[in-house]
Amino acid sequence: MLESENKTVSEKMKALFAPVDMTQGSPGKQIVAFTIPMLLGNIAQQLYNTADSVIVGQFVGDNALAAVGSAMPILNLLLVLFVGISVGAGIMVSQYFGARQKEELSKSIGCCITMTAVSSVVMMAVTPFVTKPLLLLLNTPESILDWCNSYLIILFCGSAGLFFFNILGGILRGLGDSVSALLYLLIATLVNIVLDYVFVAYFDMGVAGVALATVIAQCLSAILLFLKLCGMKDVFTMDKKYLLPEKTYLVSLLRLGLPSGLTQAIFSMSMVVVQSLTNSFGELFIAANVIVMRVDGFAMMPAFSFGTAMTTYAGQNVGARRMDRVVQGARQGTLLAAGVSTVITLAILLWGRYLMAIFTKTPELVELSFLLMKILAAGYIAMEITQCLSGIMRGAGDTMAPMWISVVATVIVRIPLAYGIAYFTRSPQQPGGSWYCISVSLLAAWVLGACVTVLCYRIGWWKKKALWKDDPPSDRI
Repeated sequence: MLESENKTVSEKMKALFAPVDMTQGSPGKQIVAFTIPMLLGNIAQQLYNTADSVIVGQFVGDNALAAVGSAMPILNLLLVLFVGISVGAGIMVSQYFGARQKEELSKSIGCCITMTAVSSVVMMAVTPFVTKPLLLLLNTPESILDWCNSYLIILFCGSAGLFFFNILGGILRGLGDSVSALLYLLIATLVNIVLDYVFVAYFDMGVAGVALATVIAQCLSAILLFLKLCGMKDVFTMDKKYLLPEKTYLVSLLRLGLPSGLTQAIFSMSMVVVQSLTNSFGELFIAANVIVMRVDGFAMMPAFSFGTAMTTYAGQNVGARRMDRVVQGARQGTLLAAGVSTVITLAILLWGRYLMAIFTKTPELVELSFLLMKILAAGYIAMEITQCLSGIMRGAGDTMAPMWISVVATVIVRIPLAYGIAYFTRSPQQPGGSWYCISVSLLAAWVLGACVTVLCYRIGWWKKKALWKDDPPSDRI
């Protein structure tokens, strides 16, 4: 009897860390079951940067906190290629997995791994030489310039771990396994937090210490993910012959991934351009903006988690030729996400001031951060809608529509609006304009993006973008 129970527990644990077929069962339940580990994983991912900010803010000071935050737009801008490849990898894998095409699945995964390795080498060789010129271009205050530069150089020199974690995590998510990535990320996050404290509090390494801790933790998570994929021989074949990219899969990866990467690049570029305006308001406002970004990162997690879940769900069902389930899942998933976002928005409005106090002991900084956060709070529901429906379109293979929506919202609307508000609110007391321009312009971009996304989804061009055509699968899993 005991042996039978142990076997049952073992089977349940094995199933928990196995790929999930999302073409069967209730769409809403499948999406929620996939989203919960994703959400926990995103929380852990956010803890990387949050731990950096909290520890340097408490042990080094507000200027160090501002330095870490000012470096993030440049970091995000230079990492967007790998974000795009990760999204493209997830879409390819989910569609081939849904179509039960093992040969194509193996080739696409091999292509992703090789592309990541080559790109990592190029990125690590080039980026350390461009960080300081970019920081100077953004009018980074002299008081935090060297800290920003050292933080970025260390992260880029060890960025292969981050790149491979994103790509391999994207592959696992495409297979429907969000639990394994969560487990390895939790381990890495714990390592990162411990090392942050040790390097800063005990070795007095400052901003450089938190960067080094992040690099070590990311490399660990990437190694664990690679070992996990090597053990999934029943799903795909990890063989040297598949590591040589074939043109078909390379083109598909770039077609799917580059628009997603460009979407992130556009958003990051707008953040970089607006960062220059942010820097003009001084160190106190920069530090407040950093705190808002950290809390905002947690508030946005349900949106990004549901969005990723919708991409995998749509990809597998499009691969299985189940467009009816795609539409059903889009409706259920978006309603669930909007409900979660509403709760989070109310929580921020009620208890946001206490969250801000975690990052700093300066009362003026706490109040300014909370005020900025209240302006943005109404936009989180709009972001849930945008991410969910964009996830459906991406999963079906349409990565262009979300990219153009991002262009409209962040370039055509946000940047001119931010600088316009700053210009027209100039006064003797505020010669650079009102700092409200940063939050108000972002809120406007989110709301407009949601409206345009709903329109594109309803038009339905995304339904014709699947990787498969009318040819039958060549090799069933």
